[in-house]
Amino acid sequence: MNRLSFIFIVTFFITICYGQQYTIKFASIAPEGSTWMNVMKELDAAIRKESGGRLGFRMYPSGVQGDEKTVIRKIGVGQLHSAGFTGVGMGEIASKVRILDTPFLIRNSEEADNLYQVFNNELEQAFEANGYILLGWAEVGFVYVFSNSPIKKPDDIKQLRMWVWDGDPVAETSFRALDIKPIPLSFDNVRTSLQTGMVNAFYTTPYAAIALQWYTQAKYMVDFPLTCSAGAVLLSKKYFDTMPKDLQEILLRNGKIYMKKLTEAGRLDNKNSLVELKKRGITFTQTNDKEVQEYIAIGIRARRMLVGKMYDEDFMKRVEKAVDDFRKTAKKK
Repeated sequence: MNRLSFIFIVTFFITICYGQQYTIKFASIAPEGSTWMNVMKELDAAIRKESGGRLGFRMYPSGVQGDEKTVIRKIGVGQLHSAGFTGVGMGEIASKVRILDTPFLIRNSEEADNLYQVFNNELEQAFEANGYILLGWAEVGFVYVFSNSPIKKPDDIKQLRMWVWDGDPVAETSFRALDIKPIPLSFDNVRTSLQTGMVNAFYTTPYAAIALQWYTQAKYMVDFPLTCSAGAVLLSKKYFDTMPKDLQEILLRNGKIYMKKLTEAGRLDNKNSLVELKKRGITFTQTNDKEVQEYIAIGIRARRMLVGKMYDEDFMKRVEKAVDDFRKTAKKK
């Protein structure tokens, strides 16, 4: 019997003995068996055990409840209570959080951790003002561009039929800053569109490229990340407020613990997936210093194009300053 099976059996009997009073209906586009869902099940087991079976999750993985915008509508009417969101969903709730997804802003995990720490309270308050409680940040990971032809410089991207997540203003603006007009498609139509040739380039994390099998429709990957994709687990404040204080405390404390674990596990998954992609024949195209500076300039242009749409100029400047200050401190060490 593996560890997860043992946890499920224990929590099942706890629930029978004590009776579950609060069931959080949770949705995610992450597939069953993924690291995302496995860690969520560990969180569920932890809060069931600590609450004596009074609190637990009911999971809806693999996008069975619809895309993130559909899930938000269902949470709004009480059909669901919680979800794992990428930046697309989070931006529908608190648009300023999308600055974390803007291109070429974050270049390593240490910079990501610093930004989450510096702006956690401000972003947490933005979620709460719009009816959601932050259970924890769950970084999706660094996103790379995959294609069927090599991208050796930024201008090469202009020749591609690039997919963009339909309704994602940050991704659309990012590619406009690269002077290309991407092809908007829903998430679940990407693989079919790659197979038919409707699109021949896409962006995602290494782990997702393998898990979704999108990598089978690509030959190349630009070895300079486009962005560090943000993620979080959010809960309806309306439902959260129905819980007694002791259950709220159990949920919030464990949420932070397991979301940190999920971020660390996701980073390891993506690191291992980069190795696996090379084994499976994906060619990594390198960028020189001149090209890196071109990408950075494109990122700055994209962030300024989003001022007044997703966040104000003051917030953007404070985020950029926090990144610059952290880099200067890191260089001195």
